[in-house]
Amino acid sequence: MKIGLLGHGVVGSGVAAIIDANKTWEVEEVSVKKILVKSEAEKNDPRCTTDVNEILDDPDIDIVVECMGGLEPAHTFVKRALANGKYAVTSNKKMLAAYCEDLFEEARKHGVTIHYEAACGGGIPWMASLDRTRRVDDIQSFRGIFNGTTNYILSKMKEEGSDFDVMLKEAQKLGYAERDPSDDIDGYDVRSKVALSVVKAFDDLVDVNAISTYGIRNIKPFDLQYAASIGRTVKLIGMAENFGTSVSAFVIPSFVRDEDLFAAVPLNFNIIESRSETLGAAAFYGQGAGSLPTAHAVVQNVIDIVKNQDPEINEKTSRPVNNALHEGTFYIRTDKTNLFSSVIDHPINEHAFITRRIPLSRLDEIVRKTDDPLLFAAEADA
Repeated sequence: MKIGLLGHGVVGSGVAAIIDANKTWEVEEVSVKKILVKSEAEKNDPRCTTDVNEILDDPDIDIVVECMGGLEPAHTFVKRALANGKYAVTSNKKMLAAYCEDLFEEARKHGVTIHYEAACGGGIPWMASLDRTRRVDDIQSFRGIFNGTTNYILSKMKEEGSDFDVMLKEAQKLGYAERDPSDDIDGYDVRSKVALSVVKAFDDLVDVNAISTYGIRNIKPFDLQYAASIGRTVKLIGMAENFGTSVSAFVIPSFVRDEDLFAAVPLNFNIIESRSETLGAAAFYGQGAGSLPTAHAVVQNVIDIVKNQDPEINEKTSRPVNNALHEGTFYIRTDKTNLFSSVIDHPINEHAFITRRIPLSRLDEIVRKTDDPLLFAAEADA
């Protein structure tokens, strides 16, 4: 089968390198025919083109692989590929989470499929593992450290006692964090991955903007020290639970018990765990990003298409996110503690406290009203 590759950056170049190497007989069955690049200056391969029509309108190209990133024109290009009867593979979690329903509908309409293993978990076979589990079991819930950048920052802050800004700059210097790290540190990268995991785990299309999202931008060494004093480690966790008529889905820093496997996950590694009735807890650990691990996941999806596996044929339904169904106790640090008086269980100091057990939706409501840009929130009994 012939492939048209949209994008030749970190992931796209890795995809081309793996396929060109032809290391296995499965990979030998596919080849890259055309590669879309942004400018003439990027044409470092005879297959490169700046005209996307040479890919989307070429009847010899069976699979379009999108590694461009961003919402547009990635969404438009993938939709056109599906409309032209081409299979699609994407590593673009932000785009797919935003346009999931639209693209799945387009794929169904034209008898093709869209695949997205690399959009969540990088080199971890998370999506494939969910498919395998669901052949026997319904998934009840999942949780994960989905973002290597934030895990690196939190790990180093705990290890060195350093401030957030210092560790962020170190992560940027090492290439773990973007120049604009907002998607990572504010939790939006994890939010997209949670939305896509909900699709795969529960067959549910959810509004990504309805997923409660708290990041680590405002974390202080004090917060980590307090967690450590009660035998906890702070990790940014994405989680969803299946309640039948609705789902809960959220991203929040969490005080993970030190004996929990998640507490020991170091630096830029990821771990994601599903729970189901007969299998119980099954965790998947590894590199969550990087050129070749992510490209490996893309090529796995390409081979799935060639072998007619993972056809994504299950009917998807739209269900609401209802975070009133998830209850917990929460650690809050804010200068506006008076606005939380109705839910405080006990204070830690004049600016930090633990709430009584409340629905996450109640926390969302109070935090919005508080409007404190420096507030830090974490789940205290994760």
